Amino acid sequence: MARSYLFAPNDADIATTRLITTAAQVTGFMKGEPGRARPGWYQPGGDNADFMAQLTQALAATYPAAGPAFWGVRLWTNLIWQPAYLAVIASHIHGAVPDLEQLSQQRRGIYVDGYRLRPGAQVEGDAEALIVRAGAQLKAMSGVLLGEVNGQVRLRPLPARRLLADRMLSLMVWLSQKRRDLPVEVIRAYCAQWLDALDLTGQGDLQTVEAPDGRALLIVRRKGCCLDYLVDPERLCASCPRQDDSLRVARQSANALAELD
Repeated sequence: MARSYLFAPNDADIATTRLITTAAQVTGFMKGEPGRARPGWYQPGGDNADFMAQLTQALAATYPAAGPAFWGVRLWTNLIWQPAYLAVIASHIHGAVPDLEQLSQQRRGIYVDGYRLRPGAQVEGDAEALIVRAGAQLKAMSGVLLGEVNGQVRLRPLPARRLLADRMLSLMVWLSQKRRDLPVEVIRAYCAQWLDALDLTGQGDLQTVEAPDGRALLIVRRKGCCLDYLVDPERLCASCPRQDDSLRVARQSANALAELD
């Protein structure tokens, strides 16, 4: 059972800084800092029309031949990856979930990379309770984001939901590599709980494969497509559902084994 734990102002700053530091350490690439949104940043619940228009224009200028469907997917994936990572890190590594609606995001050219998190209340609890809380926040945020994306280019709900599922599935594989104390069965249970919390059950799944040394490895069985082939037709993602299934399994298995060795 989760319980609200409202830190005193100094403690809230410390807890927020600890979460941001943990995210940077365990990923090696998340760039965050405590504080309010800076001018021109994306902020949940804010007026993001200019931000969305500028990102769309940058994508269209960089990938004119890929077309609006690709631009819509990139808008979506650009703006969900940092909240999703932070939700999983908060729930499974940090041990407390912040108000993710206080997360603002920075655009760097055609990418969204860098965030600020306003210090405030965090909720402690076991992983299952934190998944429910963080999942509810992500679900609400993604619903608003889908409307904002469609204010620029069309992105249908089903592809968007499948891409969010892909992100959560890949994060569960990532978690299995960072939390090697957790058995595969536990990770799979957490994955099912995340998908349920986000109303994404059935939009993809994890798959267990056996390494040559007998170890169980987790890989992703996706239903969504990132449309990157519209930019580079010769290169498909390791988990791409468009490729032969045996090749998908082999490529992901090799990647998973490399991460564990």
